Amino acid sequence: MRQAGERLDPTVRVGMEALLAFAAALISLRLSGRLAGRWRARRAPELAMWAASLFAYAVASAALAWGAANGWNEAAFRVYYLFGGLLTAPLLGAGSLLLIGRRWVIPVILVYGGLAVGVAIAEPLATPVSGDTIPEAQEHLDYFPARILALVGNSAGTLAVLIVAVLSIRRRPLAMGFILAGLGVAAVGSALAGLGAAQTAVFFAVAALLFYTGFTISSGKRTTSLPAEAR
Repeated sequence: MRQAGERLDPTVRVGMEALLAFAAALISLRLSGRLAGRWRARRAPELAMWAASLFAYAVASAALAWGAANGWNEAAFRVYYLFGGLLTAPLLGAGSLLLIGRRWVIPVILVYGGLAVGVAIAEPLATPVSGDTIPEAQEHLDYFPARILALVGNSAGTLAVLIVAVLSIRRRPLAMGFILAGLGVAAVGSALAGLGAAQTAVFFAVAALLFYTGFTISSGKRTTSLPAEAR
């Protein structure tokens, strides 16, 4: 038996990281597909935006699994940073604003998304990416424009989710509670990875489960529970 305090074998640890990240990718992709199906049926723009957000989260989780299993390289890092660091939270926040009828967010998020893709592809890396631990953005990307863009996008997206959740939590307390918990877990995981304190695969997996539960509960609510401007 493993003695208390004994470190996990590196091969086992890497395998667990890859497996958890892959599970998060599958859960997020499944939820994205469900939301896209609901959008096709109802044509509600918030559903399309949420589906896009969860798809981005699935791609980021897949990049995390890729890096954990095969070692990180420039391609894996750029995919992870684009979909996880630049797109997931802003798209989720845009969906929340659309839920309360703020359609002005559509051109804003389209411009932001195009800028994010351009930065993620074109921004030169300060140092090469390698190893089996999550690369720290501050070691490879300049503060402007890549890191400041992620800071602004994630802050705005998270704030939008929080505000709309507070406004609607009385109508859907359980669903909003799970979604907010998922957002918090994902944020903690990203913060720990950025500090080099921990791998984030377990946070990605837990956050994906919380998102899945929250959106699944929400999907069972009648559309009449939505604000009038969101119907």
